[in-house]
Formats: sequence, C-alpha cells, structure tokens
Amino acid sequence: MLIDLRSDTVTRPTHEMREAMHSTTVGDDVFGEDPAINTLENLAANMFGMENALFCPSGTMTNQIAIKCHTQPGDEVICDELSHVYQYEGGGIAFNSGASVKLLQGDRGRITASLVNTGIQPDDVHRPVSRLVVLENTANRGGGSCYEWTDIQEIELLCRQKGLSLHLDGARLFNALVAKGQTPEDYGKTFDSISICLSKGLGAPVGSLLLGKKDFIKRARRFRKVLGGGMRQAGSLAAAGTYALQHHVSRLKKDHENARAIEKALLEKPFVKEVLPVETNIVIAETVEGFDLTGFIEKMKASGILFFAISSNRFRMVTHLDIDDNMMNKLSEVLKNID
Repeated sequence: MLIDLRSDTVTRPTHEMREAMHSTTVGDDVFGEDPAINTLENLAANMFGMENALFCPSGTMTNQIAIKCHTQPGDEVICDELSHVYQYEGGGIAFNSGASVKLLQGDRGRITASLVNTGIQPDDVHRPVSRLVVLENTANRGGGSCYEWTDIQEIELLCRQKGLSLHLDGARLFNALVAKGQTPEDYGKTFDSISICLSKGLGAPVGSLLLGKKDFIKRARRFRKVLGGGMRQAGSLAAAGTYALQHHVSRLKKDHENARAIEKALLEKPFVKEVLPVETNIVIAETVEGFDLTGFIEKMKASGILFFAISSNRFRMVTHLDIDDNMMNKLSEVLKNID
C-alpha cells in the first residue's frame, strides 16, 4: 500500500470521472467548438457569478495570463512573500509581463489591507506603478491557511480606492470555501479575476480555469494562444473538470478531517516542535533542533509513505481523495513506531 502525501496533485481520476471523460463529445477549442470545454467554462463562470471563463492546462498559466492582462511592463504586483505566483512560477511575472514585485510579510501567506497600503508605491517617476494585488487562498506555504472574509473585503475596498486590480490565485479555493462556509458568488463579486485549479483536491487530471469579465477573458484567450495554451480537442480533460466541480467539492471536508488527524498524531511525537494550524488539507510540521529529518523521511518511505521536506527542519503532508481510512490507519501505526 503506497500512501502518497507529497501533494494533492498526485490524485488519479476516479472510475466515474474516467467514464465521463470517455463518453464526452469533443471539438476544436481554439475555434470555440469544443462542447465539453464550453460546458465547463459556462459552469464555472455561473458558479462564481462571473461573465466568462477560460480553460487552461495549469494554474501557473491562468495566474500568469491574469497578471499579463492586468499589467503593463514597468508596473508592480503586490503579493505575500510566500505567494505561489512569486515562489513557484519560474519568475513568470518578470518573464511574461515585465513587471516587478512588491513582497509583503504577511501571516502564513495571508496579507491585510494595511500591509497592502504600505506596499503601494508613491506617484514618483523613480518608482514602478502599483497596479495589481494578488491573494492566494488557501495559502500553500502557509499550511493551507484561509483568509477571513472581512480581511478580503477590506483589501477589495482599498484596491477600489487606489485604483488597483485584484486577482485571486484560488488553486485550492474550494478547500477554503468548504472550511469557511463561504460562497463562490461572494468571491465573484469581489475579485477582478480568479484562477481555480481542477487537478488538486478536486481530482481532475489536468486543468485550471481563469474567470473574469467578457472583455478580460477575450484578452486572456489571446495570451493563452501566445503562451501555447490552445489545446484543440481537449474536451475529455474538460469533462473531468466538470465532473470534479459537480461531485468532488463537498467531499473536501474528508480531506480536512484527515489532515487534522495527522496534525494530532504528529503533535504527539517528541521530535515535532510545532505544526502550523491545520485549516484545510495541508499539514506543515517543524522538527526540533538536531532531528534527522532526512532519515525520518527515508524511514517513512521504506514503509510506503511519501512526503517531503520544505526546509531543513520542516516537512509537508497533503491529504486528498486518494487517501482512504485504511491508509490513515497505517500512517498512524507507522508514526507510533518512530521516535
């Protein structure tokens, strides 16, 4: 039995999802003629009460297209220092958009309106132009931490007052919606653009969606073409995304429960100094000084449990739909025997 906790990106399509993929009708999406992709885009846009959506191969692409649409070369993007758009997208903000980045030191990947306000550049020819604020919810490097809705509202109000656009990297947004009891419609009313990922907790094999107004998505479609994201007959992938949105959202609660069970088990171990508060499906633990983290990871691997270190003294485990009760029981037993 292999228990893969490296990421929720390792999920495989369920039998039912594969059936949906197999039975769908496809066309040429670059011509706008793939019915399965059109169905997915309309479904997602309607869920959030937004005008339109664009299906892309990855969340990195949807984020980078959004930044490109919102900015001009010489502009500046404001985000938390742990943000995926800065840490894990290959320097794409500079490469694709010619924009600079103002990094803020938030709380577990989350920033506040007061922090954003300090990051806005003055109207000075020596400085870049503050143009876009990017939030990440949930925050990956923050241990799957979620924004409080009031904090998002305050940031939105500031952005409107200062003339800044507001983009959401919602790679794991549905985890936040389930954990906080929030609604997609509220997010659609608040953000200028939203990226949602289908291939993490929702379990689709590939794909993300960029949501926004019609003219924004029209511009985004052009940039998707420039970046090589036109996938032609990709309806089978879109069918998986549609199935995920219709059937895999509410079950995220189970992943959160499993993550809290892992948190509890880790806190009982003497080599664990701290576990970041677990709100969703990501568990980040810090070990005590001098602990052999590499050796621990190898011992767990030998028992069929996969995860990895994110620093010299921190490791991450991520729950997902491929983790069942038998796996959780085995994980608990293995942990009990390791000091």
